[in-house]
Order: sequence, then structure tokens, then C-alpha cells
Amino acid sequence: MALASTVWDANLYLKFADARMRPALDLMGRLDPANAARPGHAIYDLGCGAGNISRILAERFPGAPVIGIDSSEQMLEKAREQTADPRVSFAKGDLAHFKPGAPPSILYSNAAYQWLPGHIDMFPGLMELLPSGGQLAIQMPRNHEAPSHALMREAANAGPWAAKLAGVGGISPVVEPSRYFDVLKPFSSDLEVWETTYQQVLTGKDPVAQYTSSTGLRPFLEALSDAERGPFYETYAKMVAAAYPTRADGITLFPFRRLFIVARRA
Repeated sequence: MALASTVWDANLYLKFADARMRPALDLMGRLDPANAARPGHAIYDLGCGAGNISRILAERFPGAPVIGIDSSEQMLEKAREQTADPRVSFAKGDLAHFKPGAPPSILYSNAAYQWLPGHIDMFPGLMELLPSGGQLAIQMPRNHEAPSHALMREAANAGPWAAKLAGVGGISPVVEPSRYFDVLKPFSSDLEVWETTYQQVLTGKDPVAQYTSSTGLRPFLEALSDAERGPFYETYAKMVAAAYPTRADGITLFPFRRLFIVARRA
């Protein structure tokens, strides 16, 4: 059945932590440790969610404090519960108007900025917050044209909830890689922009629908009443099950494309 809550469900999000972790680690692997340990500076995990990556950043860069920023109180509560390292702290904040308390040495964001309309226009401002040689590292899903996301709108139009969901938008489209390159190049001494498609291995009932319920499908679910949420979810789940069939071995392969940006401040 559909989500019972209309806020971020940290437990459901963490159910697919392994699938979400790989791109986060791939992005982290492109960071230069020499940038991290600058006196008086901190590493920021922008859109930190439940803090999984914040804790790994602290392990990878032991000489710098890590500050996780997120807008969800539920996610921040989960992050604080699971974090024992005193170098890692969490604060509520709006990424669209991010202002660091301490100067950043690295600004890292895994799968967060795609939620913000016009996010590409925010990236030059993030670069200007960094010292020379500091790094901006961003990963965003670029799967909005795949069946998993296109079928959200089809399901929204396929039932008595159509009028209620007519104005609901999902994740903001992530544009062509070259657009991000052009916007960031004037601020960068070194810039990498690339894409990777991960063949995510999912199992269980409605694996793709469960996966998207904690991310892209969430705005649609939030807009519905408790009585409507279950039938809408079942409609969507049936559609995506046909698009991503379960194999004889019980595995559902879910191709997922992601965009990566690593920019070094000039």
C-alpha cells in the first residue's frame, strides 16, 4: 500500500540505502583530500537526509568538521540518532537560500538539488562561497524521462484524483550536462561533468514503486487524502511493474541515470 505519511519517510528512504549509496561514494571519490582540512573551514553535506553520507564524509576527511543541512525535521532527527562522531553536526536549512555558518572547504550534495526549480542558477553562488581550490561536488538523478518517472504523470491522469494532481510537479528536470558545464566554467580552475547509468538490482513486492515512493512519487502522494493515496499508488505500481518486469530469479533491474559535477574554485 502507499505511504501513510505525507512527510519524508526516513525509514523507507533508508530501505534502498545501498542503491543510493553507490553514486554518493562515486562522487566522494572525486574529491581532493587536500581541500578538506583548512583551518576554520567545514565540509557541508547539502541535503544530508538521514546523515549516512555525512558520517562517511567525516571518516574520509578526518581533519575537517562536517555539517549536514536538510529541510526535513524527520530526516535530521534520524541523522542525529545515528551519529556518534562529535565532528558531525546537523542543522535545518533551505538549500535555495544556503548561507554557511563557517566557511566551506567542500560543498557536497548527493541527490538534493533536483528538487529545486532553477537550481542551475544557484550553482555560481555556491562556487563563490568556496576559497580558491575549494570544491563543489553535486550528484543529481537525471531519470525524469524514464518510465519510472513518466508513468507518475500517466497514473496521475488515470483516476478520480486527476483534477487534484493536475498541478502537482515532481522532480525538476535536470538539463543537459553541457548546460551545467557552461554555467560553472567561468568560476572553475578544473571542472568535470559526467553521467552514469546504474543497473540497480531491486527485489521484493513493487520494488520500483517502493523506490520512487520515497523520492519522485512523494509530491503526488502528499497531495492526496488517505483514502486516495492507496488506489493511486496501486495504479502507479501496476504501470511500473509492466515497464520493469521481475525476472525469474526474483530480481528487478532498474536502470537509473545520474549526473555528476565536480568543480574546483579558480
